[in-house]
Amino acid sequence: QVQLVESGGGLVQAGGSLRLSCAASGRTLSSYSMGWFRQAPGKEREFVARIMWTGGNTFYADSAKDRFTISRDSAKNTVYLQMNSLKPEDTAVYYCAARDIWSSAVFGSWGQGTQVTVSS
Repeated sequence: QVQLVESGGGLVQAGGSLRLSCAASGRTLSSYSMGWFRQAPGKEREFVARIMWTGGNTFYADSAKDRFTISRDSAKNTVYLQMNSLKPEDTAVYYCAARDIWSSAVFGSWGQGTQVTVSS
């Protein structure tokens, strides 16, 4: 199992930007897909974005497309989520997740989460 630690959350005004980081350890990530999810109070956890570690192909939820950018730094075993033009509805706990595409159809490794709060 991959160990994941998120950081970079905080309080930001609407229209502002924030960059989240997820440091991974414990496994080689060449066959992994890395994702970001979020969960607002009283709501189900929802998908935000994912990236294939090898090749860097990305996919975004409609709510994130054109505002958020997912990327990775292979030398640092770290995945990022750059969030721009933030809205109050982006307020949530953001979780990093990992999936070995050779052995699993779902994301099975999760970080502890980092709080993002967008004020109006």
